[in-house]
Amino acid sequence: MTHKHRNAIVIGAGFAGIAVATSLAQKGYDVTVIEKNTQIGGRARQFHCQGFTFDMGPSWYWMPDIFENYFRTFGKKPSDYYQLKRLDPSYSVVFGADDRWRIPANLQELGVLLEQYEAGAAEQLEKFMAQAKYKYEVGINDFVNKPSRSITEFLDIRLLKGALNLDLLTSLSKHVRKFFKHPQIIKLLEFPVLFLGATPENTPALYSLMNYADLKLGTWYPMGGMFEIIRGMETLAREMGVKFHTGETVSQIEVKNGIATGVNTDKDYYPADIVVGGADYHHVEQHLLPTQYRSYSPQYWQKRTMAPSALLFYIGLDKKLEGIDHHMLFFDEDFKLHASEIYTNPQWPSKPLFYMSAASVTDPAIAPEGKENLVLLVPLAPGLEDSEEKRSHYYEIIMNRLEKLIGQSVKDHVIVKKSYAIKDFEQDYNAFKGNAYGLANTLKQTAILKPSCKSKKVANLYYVGQLTIPGPGVPPSLISGLVVGNEIEKDFAEL
Repeated sequence: MTHKHRNAIVIGAGFAGIAVATSLAQKGYDVTVIEKNTQIGGRARQFHCQGFTFDMGPSWYWMPDIFENYFRTFGKKPSDYYQLKRLDPSYSVVFGADDRWRIPANLQELGVLLEQYEAGAAEQLEKFMAQAKYKYEVGINDFVNKPSRSITEFLDIRLLKGALNLDLLTSLSKHVRKFFKHPQIIKLLEFPVLFLGATPENTPALYSLMNYADLKLGTWYPMGGMFEIIRGMETLAREMGVKFHTGETVSQIEVKNGIATGVNTDKDYYPADIVVGGADYHHVEQHLLPTQYRSYSPQYWQKRTMAPSALLFYIGLDKKLEGIDHHMLFFDEDFKLHASEIYTNPQWPSKPLFYMSAASVTDPAIAPEGKENLVLLVPLAPGLEDSEEKRSHYYEIIMNRLEKLIGQSVKDHVIVKKSYAIKDFEQDYNAFKGNAYGLANTLKQTAILKPSCKSKKVANLYYVGQLTIPGPGVPPSLISGLVVGNEIEKDFAEL
């Protein structure tokens, strides 16, 4: 069955938008992607300044199997478009000025490291990872590829049996503590869920699957930066016939009798047989649709739990730093306090944890010779008041801490500095409450409890990305695009 000459309009050129566009083009649709920014990539855009190249958003390449599956869908592989390097150490965690763990890529070596801090930890790590592997395989292969449009999708004996072993009703915090006692081992295993949208105490133990992705499947880096993935996806999409219109803002989705007929922008009108919202779900639904065709109320959206926003600083130094790693987590302050100030009692953090990406350690080409490229990130509660004064205050805090913890002068060597926070996420991506990571992965916002990938009131309107299934993150966004492409194919197969 071919759909050639049937028009599909995709709003937004992030990972999910490009993925669904490529999927629909493969199925014979005439696909146009409309992107408000002048560069595609969504949060994964890139910018250049004084010879430095900065990835603006995602910096962790986890779950390489998801990327392999994505490109395999179209008869390609990641190496056709970019070259990966596995990082070793995967990253380091700084607990204090003289207390830093470099996390080895080899799991046995990690067991040896943990054994130094807790007797029996190596054996416990094997048991913990065996369970995490099961959750990853069932969760990724069976659950996240479901469109989650009906509970009946999950009424499968294999899935139901799997669900019983996924620890959906146990918290990650309790689960980790069944295996380990040392507080720093616990922090290491709890950190990957910090961006999912809840504290470890309120995150299902299912998400120990993130530990399998992290510690077993490894941390990778596409040479040239994360934007190389976007470049590869764009090249593939164009090979499939997808057209991209950048610097063009969608102002309205035209709907007649429950059918989307086209999309208005600030430059043109595009007739459509299918419309896919790959931009912020809340924005598309609440601002681009006539009121009577919105599936959810403003009150519904206000009650959603959002994953964090972030304060970022893109920093270029006039020198190299000694002894730093590509990814560094600074956990020298109270993990629980910062988490509670994101999720439980939202406010600007009193003693922030922070993260540093120094991709120029791995990839000298992204900075001028002899110089260093840094991205510093502080997780924030979404919806906070964002001002230059706040940004400057936190810049001083984390710069002073960074210098103390790595024992080197940094601030006096800054030659490029750009900040990015809540207001920018709202302006550049129409991000609801300035979120950086989408909708939180809480138990009450899982699978069919997320905003649906298909409009309830417009028959040919669909949604992809981090506010719908399967959730936040780059790999889930790729999955989202492929799943929704297949749903559209099924729904319109008879036409």
